[in-house]
Amino acid sequence: MTMDRSPLSSTTESFDEEREWALETRAVRCGIQRSAFNEHSEALYLTSSYVFEDAQQAADRFTNREPGMIYSRFTNPTVTAFQDRLAALEGGEVCLATASGMSAILTTLMGLLKAGDHVVASQSLFGSSIQLLTGVLARFGVTTTFVSLSDGSAWQQAIRPETRLFFVETPANPTMELADLTCLSEIAHAHGLLLVVDNCFCTPILQRPLEWGADLVVHSATKYLDGQGRVLGGAIVGSRTLVMDSPIYQFLRTAGPTMSPFNAWVCLKGMETLAIRMEAQCARALEMAEWLERQSSVVRVLYPGLPSHPQHALAMAQQGGSGGAVVTFEVAGGQAAAWRVIDGLHMISVTGNLGDTKSTLTHPATTTHGRLTDEARQAAGITPGMLRLSVGLEALTDLQCDMARGLLTPP
Repeated sequence: MTMDRSPLSSTTESFDEEREWALETRAVRCGIQRSAFNEHSEALYLTSSYVFEDAQQAADRFTNREPGMIYSRFTNPTVTAFQDRLAALEGGEVCLATASGMSAILTTLMGLLKAGDHVVASQSLFGSSIQLLTGVLARFGVTTTFVSLSDGSAWQQAIRPETRLFFVETPANPTMELADLTCLSEIAHAHGLLLVVDNCFCTPILQRPLEWGADLVVHSATKYLDGQGRVLGGAIVGSRTLVMDSPIYQFLRTAGPTMSPFNAWVCLKGMETLAIRMEAQCARALEMAEWLERQSSVVRVLYPGLPSHPQHALAMAQQGGSGGAVVTFEVAGGQAAAWRVIDGLHMISVTGNLGDTKSTLTHPATTTHGRLTDEARQAAGITPGMLRLSVGLEALTDLQCDMARGLLTPP
């Protein structure tokens, strides 16, 4: 079949009309649009603009009367390939790529909201997401009510006449609390609202929010989609009406929070191994979580794959039977003890990123959520002794040995 090569659209159609390809196959094959050279690997198009055949074609392209490439702020073949592949994985009609995960959230909210509108959001959001809502959009007249991620009645009660959407990330960063997406989508749609879900932690390999009733999915491609900590990227996935035929696309075309062709190419190559990476990293994460539960200096382990997690059953249903590849735990002794764990590491990387093949450890209270007030951190469930471990592909014995150094370090 012929692929849709319009730069203004993505496609989730299978290359094989007789069957729907599995996720692993889509991650490798979808989005490929070969040039006249018929190259096997995806091409990297480093160009700012495109040459038109004549004045009429230029006019038709700029006014959308003719599909085709125009300017790489909003049309580029490599970026289109990335969009097609992620849309196919998430089961969305279209995808719009952005410069980072935060720019995906900003583009979504700027496209959907105006002064006077109201958002209901999880109080367990990533720190920068909270800052965007309270420190940036609030200055333009958008208000936000933060509620417990897992309390459906709180979401219901927070709705106002001016409410436009629900915004969640599940699992929450870093508390690993889950949202019941079916419940939230039913509440949102009963009131004519949209449900926007940040699917960064799970990726479409584990969780596809659109299948659970979400209207839009946002991603930080910086994390698992790239998978090796090389580039920044973001994405918005959903219906054509909501993403492309709407102010969301117009904001990106005008303001330009755009994914670069090089970053799109890197993420394309990263997605080829996404399924096998997630399988391996999630398996290691489960074993690390079980090991951490046995350590005397660990007060609690927050990992949805453990039966001890209060939402374990929901995780098994909603996340394809997996707890994910991030393990959060709390050590006795507060911040001082948490910092001793970090400072005792020899191998695990101390960095704010996650989703890398290299394991990383972060102290959320003083880094990713450090700009929040003490009250906001407390509401989000982030404690001074909390640590977030993003499990990579190192041997479990080495990970445990490295972690044990800090856990056993005396005060």
